[in-house]
Amino acid sequence: MFAKERKVGPKGQVVIPKDFRKEMGIRPGSKVEFEYTDEGIVIRKEDENTEKVFEEVAKSGKQVSRKIDAHESYESELEERN
Repeated sequence: MFAKERKVGPKGQVVIPKDFRKEMGIRPGSKVEFEYTDEGIVIRKEDENTEKVFEEVAKSGKQVSRKIDAHESYESELEERN
């Protein structure tokens, strides 16, 4: 575990170091949770809600480029397993 020091801005904002954001998959729009503990403040990345992600994709109106034949996919999967 390692630590980095950051200065708090006039609005109480702190920039999460780039290598921390990269390691945790924190991108613009990601949500983080703050918890006050006896040890100090803990920041956690919230798990992404995959259902919400799929809803957003569906609402965007983007189309799947090809139809997927369920029977064909099933047969293909069986062949790969054998």
